[in-house]
Amino acid sequence: MSTTEQVIKVRKVTGWQPNWTENGPNEPGNYVFQLILDQGAEEYVLRPTEDDADNLFDWLSGGGDIFFDMERKALIFGVRTLA
Repeated sequence: MSTTEQVIKVRKVTGWQPNWTENGPNEPGNYVFQLILDQGAEEYVLRPTEDDADNLFDWLSGGGDIFFDMERKALIFGVRTLA
């Protein structure tokens, strides 16, 4: 990893892909969100609970700028204007 890549701690989410995997009959499945950061410069995988996956899907679908703090492992949703 280059020095520049080590310095970058917050990246823009430029794409994302939700996935769900079955564990077995009558068992809860696993949710996975793959985040594409800065047009593929980096990727990160989130493994939320079912409730968190539902909320996360809504937030990611809402549009606007979204960033991911690589150091804190936190999604940062851009400024939203109030109507």
